[in-house]
Amino acid sequence: MTTLNHKIDFAVVLSVTKANPNGDPLNGNRPRQNYDGHGEISDVALKRKIRNRLMDMGESIFVQSNDRKTDAYNSLRERAEANGELEKIFKSKTVSSDEFARVACQEWIDVRSFGQVFAFKGDKNGGVSVGVRGPVSIHTATSVDPIDITSMQITKSVNGESGTNRGSDTMGMKHRVDSGVYIFYGSINPQLAEKTGFSNADADKIKEALISLFENDASSARPEGSLEVHTVYWWAHRSKLGQYSSAKVHRSLLVERLVAEPKSYADYEFVLQPLEGLQVEQYAGR
Repeated sequence: MTTLNHKIDFAVVLSVTKANPNGDPLNGNRPRQNYDGHGEISDVALKRKIRNRLMDMGESIFVQSNDRKTDAYNSLRERAEANGELEKIFKSKTVSSDEFARVACQEWIDVRSFGQVFAFKGDKNGGVSVGVRGPVSIHTATSVDPIDITSMQITKSVNGESGTNRGSDTMGMKHRVDSGVYIFYGSINPQLAEKTGFSNADADKIKEALISLFENDASSARPEGSLEVHTVYWWAHRSKLGQYSSAKVHRSLLVERLVAEPKSYADYEFVLQPLEGLQVEQYAGR
């Protein structure tokens, strides 16, 4: 595989309709908001969805969630030790950080994409403490306008235990965003790609994961079809440093409101400000 040799910037426009795209556990699992009332989806949640899509595409993933894992390992250490080369490094008296990182990046696409901190205790040696910086960086998704959150009380209609009345956990709350349009940005750094072995083919897989980000992602909080990717913007620079800074590239995507109080994706228009010498590819979400 050819290592990525040019900088890439991207942006993703998505909409939320009657769903909780990312609950805040410190706020009763209400949809995340900043202090200005704009909705947010954390970069961690977005990377989780990208990992899940890559798994659906048949890629090998190191950080797997328990409800989506494709192997029998119950911890990250078990998954790492299952690799023969890494197992030898675990058992050696001296741990080569560079060799450990090389093997891990070669084995798992999420490690060579996002990076990973490997911190495992050792029995006889000092353990393993290896950090990998990945070339793919993701911003927090933020809604274009402040969001309205609807909260409803829910009840349980059955007993959890036989011979008892319904307990105090009978009542609960469920929260949702009625309508919101979010944007998040990202970049792929070719200098870091050289260190992890991130290739042009890997970049295409990340792009494919973004286009189909919410496929196979339904849950009670996110019913099928309630989250939708509308457009992925993909800027491929001609060099490692790029013709423009990522900040300037991301700012070139302008948002215009077509009505006084936008309620849906159709109420916005997204306009690209031309950047000389830099072409952008646009992909409709699936």
